Amino acid sequence: MIQKAAAALERRIGVRPKVAVLLGSGLTGFSAHLQHPVAVPYSEIPGWPPPSVPGHPGMLSAGVVGETPVAVLDGRAHLYDGYSAGEVVFGVRVMATLGVKTLVVTNAAGGMNEEYSPGQLVLIADQINLTGANPLTGPNDDRIGPRFPDMSEAYAARLRGLAHQAGEAINLELAEGVYAGVPGPNYETPAEVRWLMAAGADLVGMSTVLEVIAARHMGLDVLGVSCVTNLAAGLSPASLSHEEVIETAGRASVNLSQLLDEFLVRLPHPVLRR
Repeated sequence: MIQKAAAALERRIGVRPKVAVLLGSGLTGFSAHLQHPVAVPYSEIPGWPPPSVPGHPGMLSAGVVGETPVAVLDGRAHLYDGYSAGEVVFGVRVMATLGVKTLVVTNAAGGMNEEYSPGQLVLIADQINLTGANPLTGPNDDRIGPRFPDMSEAYAARLRGLAHQAGEAINLELAEGVYAGVPGPNYETPAEVRWLMAAGADLVGMSTVLEVIAARHMGLDVLGVSCVTNLAAGLSPASLSHEEVIETAGRASVNLSQLLDEFLVRLPHPVLRR
């Protein structure tokens, strides 16, 4: 089904993207930065699981940013939607099959680092998979990746360096942190947040970690960006809600789009064309 989806997309979009940008909850808008865009609803791509929650439009847009062919995945599937780990990473695997070499994953996250504030963008330096799932479970397809992939650099230090340069160009200071992925859909309890902090996590959310495992398995370089949409449970007196997440992420989308523009022009062309 992955090959079928890739072939169908190539016919529709007419380009083979080298970079894919996966947008998380409420982080919409970057597809408007594409030149000569072609939009395809997920529902029209064979096998592509549609998102089921607000803030995830379920649309793939392909075009060009500068000289770089880019695909923007506006929304994602989650484990809490009832999808399997393999279904959650379906889009990433299709992108890799199309020839994508660099994946940018974004998400809305709860902030557990006392230096973070709502609306801030944070580069993901590493991750902790606490979902209880793994997209590599089961027989391995040696044609797409090794049985035991190395995750010592899940998020490429080289790409974070370029992202910091991009941030400086738009006067946007970027912190770095460790992202913990949990299954959801409930928010974490204060006790769970304290445990996550003790384990070394700075951010917590319900996505991303499975997609990054699949991307690294297929040899993609990954940049991760979290938008801190709220302080995690127990760190502020406020109750948590998805509406707050969407609202905060929407405000941060302008900064994220500017950051992505600057980041993409800094990617070396030999990397994009290999």
